[in-house]
Amino acid sequence: MNYYQQPFVCGPGITPGFQYSPQPFFQPFPQGPQGLDPMGMPPVMPTEMPRAEQSYIENILRLNLGKVATVYMNFEGSQWGSKIFKGIVNAAGTDHIILKDVNSETRYILLTIFLNYITFDEDIEYDYPFRKKKKN
Repeated sequence: MNYYQQPFVCGPGITPGFQYSPQPFFQPFPQGPQGLDPMGMPPVMPTEMPRAEQSYIENILRLNLGKVATVYMNFEGSQWGSKIFKGIVNAAGTDHIILKDVNSETRYILLTIFLNYITFDEDIEYDYPFRKKKKN
């Protein structure tokens, strides 16, 4: 039995049984000459995939760029505790919101991990793609 065939033991009292395999978990798709697939055809790369929007906070914020928002954050266990930021929504990403302070030129990058909720003083755009249209 060589090194790669020996059982993997996690600790005392754990029954051996897991076999280590030296082969990589993911193997890339084999390609022929000049990037062709094994059948000799060039790979099909869609230029643009259809995008199914989902109701994530980032998408809702992107629909409301330029509007004034009040963002309530909680920095639990830190010196800041809870803070409120009021500003114009400049951008939103998967893990952050960028606000421009309404009273100064200060920009804030706020991590959504600390986000509690957001309010707007005006109507917000909300285009949920799976929402059924009401019939009159």
